[in-house]
Amino acid sequence: MQEITRLFDFPYYQLGKYNLKNALVSKTNGKWISTTTQEYIDKANAISRGLLRLGVAKNDKIAVISLTNRTEWNITDIGILQIGGQNVPIYPTISHEDYEYILNHSEAKYCFVSCTEVFDKVNEIKNNVPSLKEVYSFDTIDDCKNWEEVLNLGSDITNQPEVETRKANVSPNDLATLIYTSGTTGKPKGVMLSHRNVVSNVIASEKRVPLTKGASKALSFLPVCHIFERMILYLYQYCGVEIYFAESLEKMTENLKEVKPNVMTAVPRLYEKVYDKIVTKGSELKGIKKALFFWAIEVGLKYEPYGANGWLYEQKLKLARKLIFKKWQEALGGNLEFMVSGSAALQPRLTRIFSAAQMPIMEGYGLTETSPVISVNDVRNGGFRIGTVGKIIDNVEVKIADDGEILAKGPNIMQGYYKDPEKTASVMSGEYFHTGDIGEIDSEGFLKITDRKKEMFKTSGGKYVAPALIENQLKQSRFIEQVMVVGEGEKMPAALIQPDFDFLKEWGKRHDLSLIDMQDVVNNAKVLALYQEEIDQANEHFAKWEKVKQFKLTADAWTIVGGHLTPTMKLKRKVIKEKYIDLYNAIYQH
Repeated sequence: MQEITRLFDFPYYQLGKYNLKNALVSKTNGKWISTTTQEYIDKANAISRGLLRLGVAKNDKIAVISLTNRTEWNITDIGILQIGGQNVPIYPTISHEDYEYILNHSEAKYCFVSCTEVFDKVNEIKNNVPSLKEVYSFDTIDDCKNWEEVLNLGSDITNQPEVETRKANVSPNDLATLIYTSGTTGKPKGVMLSHRNVVSNVIASEKRVPLTKGASKALSFLPVCHIFERMILYLYQYCGVEIYFAESLEKMTENLKEVKPNVMTAVPRLYEKVYDKIVTKGSELKGIKKALFFWAIEVGLKYEPYGANGWLYEQKLKLARKLIFKKWQEALGGNLEFMVSGSAALQPRLTRIFSAAQMPIMEGYGLTETSPVISVNDVRNGGFRIGTVGKIIDNVEVKIADDGEILAKGPNIMQGYYKDPEKTASVMSGEYFHTGDIGEIDSEGFLKITDRKKEMFKTSGGKYVAPALIENQLKQSRFIEQVMVVGEGEKMPAALIQPDFDFLKEWGKRHDLSLIDMQDVVNNAKVLALYQEEIDQANEHFAKWEKVKQFKLTADAWTIVGGHLTPTMKLKRKVIKEKYIDLYNAIYQH
């Protein structure tokens, strides 16, 4: 079996070891369409040959922008990489200005888009991108060339020897991809990741993932333009896992039932939404059924792994699983063995409840700059601790700086920020990368993240406040969809809150309150009293100087499109503060 040293080695390895019938599966016109491992490789080679005929040279950048994950993305990815080109994946939901900036900054020669929505955005700015020669679409779109044209251009195999020469000349240390981090402030930064960066991360992460090699199914829906899901897709290929691409977030529940996956990955916000949906359904039950449902939740929220709660608890848990949690499993397809979470802090209650339901969420930690995994939990061999992000993976070294910052070193650390040596130097000291996160490693080697260094702030009283911890506590309220804790340089912390409008309206119905005009709702005395109660409850977990003393509700939703959130659903703190500066000023009476 060949050694894997470059990203395009994964499909060839899969062909030799597993040769899957359903390597990549996408839904088209209501039908799941399978691509075998052999077809995957054949099409990737056709893309390579087509790109060579278009004049793509080594180190040329090619942008790929897709609204959903799909088979074509992966074929194009391998086709670009094996001729020494670089894949520049772009978040589909960012602004026209950011599209223009990234395409110009990367000097992209060609661009592949998924659909009309993305094509329209690119089309609007392509005349401002001198390097861009052509745009191809995966879907059939009027006035846009189709990716089939590149495949057809590559149908003549006479230049395959040139593809083989190019492949042979790609070194593990060559740049493989530029990933522009959306960043919570300023212009996107192009993170340079080599083949070795990502390959080393896949191989080290594989040891932590309890997959049945060659006999598991995965459902993929997190944006593949993010290195977390992309690395996971290479990992699935390495493990011979069948990859099914979800149609959309809205259809995720439906797709889970159709595919019945053994594994999926998500960001915490999605697990929160799944849990809230389940609880909402439970609230609609009546009598003994409702009582049993909430009894099971109570049991689940006390869950500790490895039978640590003792025999009596384990008996209750068995019953809760039989009566209630079995139905949760069925709602998520029935075969989920474990899930993976990354990108932001996961609430420990979610880890407990889903583990109790025998669908444990293995929380990991990493950044785009670390390809991405630094540490991850593993339910086997005592490698799982709730409230931690697991143990450090092989070949990666972590040390905690004097100020508590996590520093990481290893083959997964990026080559730097593209065309920005200054910014690169600001996050590197020697071989160590400064993560910007604060954490600690316990005596057993588990890493715990306590906050983002750059998000911590001081009140005017000189006390440090870690907003993420307080926000995570507040988001446990079903009335709160999003929240941002503010108060830098002010006398006390406060919160800007986006209500869960659907849940709030339901509550209104039960209390004979007509909650229609959100502008009126957010100033309604009864609503404000309700939110005050929720905040008081959360405040019990914090020291006096950390307690949220005041809050304001926003009448609109915080979205990626609206600019409030990054594509991985992190808060854009500066933007949110600017958008609601009037509310902020009202809190602090500026």
